Amino acid sequence: MSPLRTLLGVAAFVSWLPSAPAAVAADLAGFQAQAAGAGLVLALPDYPRTPEQMRERTEAVLAEADAALAALAARDGAKGAFADTFAEYDAVVSRVTTWLNQVGLLTEAHPDAAVRDAGRAAEARLEGWGIALEYRDDLRRVLQAYADTRPALDATQQRLVEHTLRDYRRAGLTLPPAERSRVEQLRKQHAELVQQFSLNINQARAPLDFTAEELAGVPATFRESPGVRQPDGRYRVLANVTWQMSAVMESADDPETRRRLLVARQRLAREKNVPVLAKLVVLRAEIARRLGYATWADYRTETRMAGSAAAALKFEEDLVAGLQPKFDAELETLRLMKAEHTGQPAARIEPWDVAYYTNRLLQQRYAVDTESLRVYFPYQAVLEGMLAVYERIFGLKYTRVEPPYAWAPGVMLYVMADAATGAPMGAFYLDMFPREGKYNHFAHFRQNTGRVLSGGRYELPVSVLLCNFPPPSPDRPSLLKHAEVETLFHEFGHVMHNLLGRARYQSQTYSGVPRDFVEAPSQMLENWVWDQAVLDTFAADYRDPSRRIPAETIAAMVRAREAVEGYATRRQLSLGLMDLALHTLSADEAWTADVVALTNAVGARVAIAPPEDTAFVAYFGHLAEYDAGYYGYQWAKVLALDMASIFRAAPGGFLDAQVGRRLRDEIYAVGNTRDVGVSVEKFLGRPRSQDAYLEYVGVKKP
Repeated sequence: MSPLRTLLGVAAFVSWLPSAPAAVAADLAGFQAQAAGAGLVLALPDYPRTPEQMRERTEAVLAEADAALAALAARDGAKGAFADTFAEYDAVVSRVTTWLNQVGLLTEAHPDAAVRDAGRAAEARLEGWGIALEYRDDLRRVLQAYADTRPALDATQQRLVEHTLRDYRRAGLTLPPAERSRVEQLRKQHAELVQQFSLNINQARAPLDFTAEELAGVPATFRESPGVRQPDGRYRVLANVTWQMSAVMESADDPETRRRLLVARQRLAREKNVPVLAKLVVLRAEIARRLGYATWADYRTETRMAGSAAAALKFEEDLVAGLQPKFDAELETLRLMKAEHTGQPAARIEPWDVAYYTNRLLQQRYAVDTESLRVYFPYQAVLEGMLAVYERIFGLKYTRVEPPYAWAPGVMLYVMADAATGAPMGAFYLDMFPREGKYNHFAHFRQNTGRVLSGGRYELPVSVLLCNFPPPSPDRPSLLKHAEVETLFHEFGHVMHNLLGRARYQSQTYSGVPRDFVEAPSQMLENWVWDQAVLDTFAADYRDPSRRIPAETIAAMVRAREAVEGYATRRQLSLGLMDLALHTLSADEAWTADVVALTNAVGARVAIAPPEDTAFVAYFGHLAEYDAGYYGYQWAKVLALDMASIFRAAPGGFLDAQVGRRLRDEIYAVGNTRDVGVSVEKFLGRPRSQDAYLEYVGVKKP
């Protein structure tokens, strides 16, 4: 894929915005002056305010890049130096990538549809430029000529040389001219279709109105949420908004209500995106064939830890088989609950029953009521508590500052500094509640990646966290589910990965690590919200802060999680195998593939059969940019749990600062400057192991 591509997303809904915390924000200029004194640059994105600015600055960024590359192409590589060949190339790409990342953020988060539309047009322009860049043979010849001199380089410089030349090969630049041109054309078509697939998801809406009777069992906290109650007395549920979907699927007593909502969710973007996905699958298979790969998955996994499509498939299928007994037992438990609840001994579990009876199981067998636990997780206390935990274990200090510009009301800005020296290390924005036109899930958007500038100063990284937590009501704050607290700890882990990175070159920062590793450091941090000592630092009843979550409740939560981990993991494996099923097709097979039938069959085999006449795959946003990569979530989870086991065994547990510092230095700071497998083992202090993962999912070691 284009080296410029950044992870983007889909949509959201309600125009509610929270008020900022009462604390007075600190002065940004003071941090910037402090950074300058330490040879650092703390520069925030200068976001465009209008569609015209978006267009003009996109052209200006590209014009500047083209001029710099023209100068590079005119050099004699054999007489050049690393600074004016590979380092210069990385710097030029970095500037364009940074602009693309900033454009992508506004495309997903700006309240003005005209700005979002201009952002999509700019993304297409930038993506096209990025693909064309990979076919600049004049640049490749200069870089190759320098590499052929076999200069004496340090390890990170040599890695940059090897990976840059590898990427030219993977783009097809070593192919005959006519074939190279055809691959370039196909990749540009592919980039356009990827953007269309994401846009169709972004724009998909599915409002369903229900009566109070049809929503029996759904908590009052949901029915009282802004925008839910309608003037006619009915309640509107948006199937495209994840937190609304989850609230109803877990608690609505009427199975028909749950069925209608699930069907609506799994038909989102169906008419538009099924043909787009079919074209994408064909294009990907054809591009892979022309580049000399058996399948698109083989092409995509070549640069990842898995190394091949066969390795990724084996990893997934081995776990499917290993989990079969636990998966069967869990589904039978849910079926028996339904049989008892409905009085139908032969009852079967339908796809719209799983969340509902899982929730009943947690409440009845493990005394875990996910709704009642919300009172312990008011949003602001969770945010501040999480930041305090990360300050403690990583030796950091977070300070809220007044943003010079915010794309929407309620956006907050923080500076992160080293606690020992006070030196700024980066900045991050928080955009945490839903509104119309905004990305409707939870994700990290890197804006600046740290790198050494031409004058030797280090530009500090900047991140944005986009979330969609339930908004507050007039009589209570925003209250999070425990799963949403887990999500916050995870997504902020990506912020940490970006801000703590200290690579010299942009392509070796957090953004450059293999896709099947990038989730591991964040997944590791999910373990923190299951630990009593961590939760005791911030989880308190907002009505009476002296009340903490009882230890027996946390223990019950852990048992409850273990009780349903088989299904949860098989569900994730089904998504990874759907992805691989589409992308391990040969070029000939792709032409006749029915993408809906193929993926629905995988879902039925590995998890549970989807409702009839639905096409979940049309709303599977990861297929836009995580194609042939979704297996990486479970791959990374193995690594994550292995790393978490080091904290678990440390004297200070999950709050151990010594282990935290080692994680900061050996994983976050080094980014992609070395093989990530080496980084993991340096942190572990031993070879990697699956033991912690197998214990977590309930697979018995042979």
